Parts: sequence; C-alpha cells; structure tokens
Amino acid sequence: MSEDRRDRNKRKLRFGESQREDGRYRYTYIDAFGKKRDVYSWRLEATDPHPEDKKKDLSLREKELKVAKDTLDYIAVNGGNYTVLRLVERYISLKTGVRQSTRTGYKTVINLLKKDPFGSLRIDKIRRSDAKLWLIKLQREEGKSYSTIHTIRGVLRPAFQMAEDDDLIRKNPFGFELATIIENDSEPREALTEKQQKDYLDFIKNDKHYCQYYDGIFILFNTGLRISEFCGLTISDVDFDSQRVNVERQLIRTSEGKYIIENPKTQSGVRSIPMTAEVEAAFQRIIAGRKRAKHEPIIGGCVGFLFLDKNGMPRLALHWEKVMQRIRAKYSSEKLRPLPRITPHVCRHTFCTNMSRLGMNPKMLQYIMGHADISVTFNTYTHVKIEDAESEMQRLTELLNGKT
Repeated sequence: MSEDRRDRNKRKLRFGESQREDGRYRYTYIDAFGKKRDVYSWRLEATDPHPEDKKKDLSLREKELKVAKDTLDYIAVNGGNYTVLRLVERYISLKTGVRQSTRTGYKTVINLLKKDPFGSLRIDKIRRSDAKLWLIKLQREEGKSYSTIHTIRGVLRPAFQMAEDDDLIRKNPFGFELATIIENDSEPREALTEKQQKDYLDFIKNDKHYCQYYDGIFILFNTGLRISEFCGLTISDVDFDSQRVNVERQLIRTSEGKYIIENPKTQSGVRSIPMTAEVEAAFQRIIAGRKRAKHEPIIGGCVGFLFLDKNGMPRLALHWEKVMQRIRAKYSSEKLRPLPRITPHVCRHTFCTNMSRLGMNPKMLQYIMGHADISVTFNTYTHVKIEDAESEMQRLTELLNGKT
C-alpha cells in the first residue's frame, strides 16, 4: 500500500493536491468540459497565515470548494477567459436589426472600454461592488453625465446577463438599479407654462430673423411630434382633405454623415395626428413658402421633405435644437426674463402636458403621442404643479356647489 502524501508540515494531502518545491500548493482536476486544469495557492487551509511577501489569496482548499461548485453548475473556468470588452463585443455581434441610435450607443461603449482599464478585466473577477465603484468613478472622476452612464450600464447589464445565462459567470455584477448609486444630474425637461409658451412664440413671430421658424416651432408645440418624425415629414404626409398629419417615418443622420430613414421609435409611432385649424394654416404657409431645390433629395425612397437647408438637404433635429437655443438666448437678452431650456422635446412635453390638463382622454393622448405604454404618457411627459391642483380643486368645488 502506497504511503500517504503529505506537505512540509506533515499534513495529509488529498487526491489531486500536491506541494511544489517552492512551497506553493497545487490542485489538479478535470473541469466540466473534460479539460485538465490547475489552481494554486501559498496556503493549504484558510487558517494558514499569509506569507508576508505574497499576495493575499484564497487557500487551496477554498479554491477546491469553488471548483467543485462551478463544476457541478457547469460554470466555465476563468469566465471563459472573456474580458469585459470581448464580452460586450460578443453581445453586440448578436444584436441585429437595431436602430442607428442604438448602434451609436454601442460604439460609444466599445470606444470607452478600449481606453478604460475596466475593459481588460476578466469577467469572472468582477464583483458587484467593482461594477458600482466603476460607474461612480465615471461620474465623479471622469465627468460622465448620468445619461451617458445610463447608456453604458444599458449595454453592460444585458451583456453580463448573457454571460450568466451561458454559464461563464455565476452572478451578473451589474444587476442593480443605477439610481441607487449614481446621482441623476440630468437637467429636467419641464413643460412651459401657458404664458411662457405664448411669450416665446410671440417673440419668434415678431423677430425679423427668427420669424422664418415660427410655423415649424408652432407645429411642434401643437402636435406632440418627435423632432425626428417632424424632420421626416414630406408634402404628401400632410393631408389637408382629412385634416391630419400621417406619421410613417423618422429622418436621422448617422455619425458618418449619411441621411437615413427609419421607422418611428415604436410600432405605435405610426399614426395620424389630427390638425387644428391653426396647425393646418401653419403647414399651408410652410408648403407655399418652401424653396424648390435644384435636385430634390431622395432618401429611403422619400421625396418632398418640408424643410430644406441651404445645401438643399432636409433639415435635421440638430438644426432645430440650435435654432431654438439661439432664439432663447436672444429672448432672454432682450426681455430680461430668462426662459427655461427649450428644445424640440420640450415642445413635445408641453403639448402632452397641455392636453392632459385640458382633460383629453388618456388613450387618445397615448395614441397621438405614439407611446406604446400609457405609463410613459403619464409618468414622463405630463407635469402637474400646485397651480394645476388648485385649478382642478376649484373646478370640482364649483361643480359640487352647482349640484347642491
């Protein structure tokens, strides 16, 4: 019968265990996929002291327990040797048919991970606290905005979930709510008050330069259109006979400068929006005053875009955003009473809030806004203030008194 194998301290070694000449312990095993593997440690038991000149690590037998559990659960060794960057690249490669805006978000995350040391870490070494600390670092030390970090986490969380589902890791380290660790420093989008909207539109209408944008901005305030949908409108989309605007597409430009047509943001985005008499008149003025291009741009089979720039190409969201920034700045300098930040999306917020205040049927408002989920209509795009509550209370009180 063979003699029991022991370490230098005369402790009996188990099957697969050995001690090398330099004193380091080794455990040899066959993983769940039939491949021979080794793990090492300078300590045999968890109670053994750490060598002063060596990095602190689990003891060999602690590692054996982990190996046994991973083998039982078929967890890949070393996270399949995937780094964070490689994992994200694999995740993105499986995402087909995504929108241009989504592809742009993917590119942002990839570029960040290529530069950041976090991208080269092995995925099985990342704990939840590591993930949280990294996101905090992005905001506090690198000045990333909440929306940027939201985009980053929006890619990493499903990528690590894929790794968990594929048995590359035991637990998704990004499985937490972002708001619990990161301060939302995004500037809130507030709907304009009735007076602010009127003053703003009157200023544009009477300004010698910016009056050319009045009809377009008036339409944004009174239809709830997304700016990309607005830019994608063509003459044929405005149905004066039925007094409606048919929304079928959005127009965007890629980071490479290419104009492309995409479907609306959601399936519910394909819709027809009723026109008021004022909106109809604004569209008529726009079409009547539209400059003819030498060569009408054709994008995605569409022609006749309502708004063209000096180069004869359709105006895009960025153009309208910059124009509205300049209008606000001029208004504030001349009127000496600053307005809140106004963007095309604030126009959409304001429209939805106004319709809600006027008591529009919630399902009708959801349809006009093109929301797939009515909770978005109420939780994101409507803003109720104390003045609204007071007005509603007064209305109900008068109604109640009238009945009595």
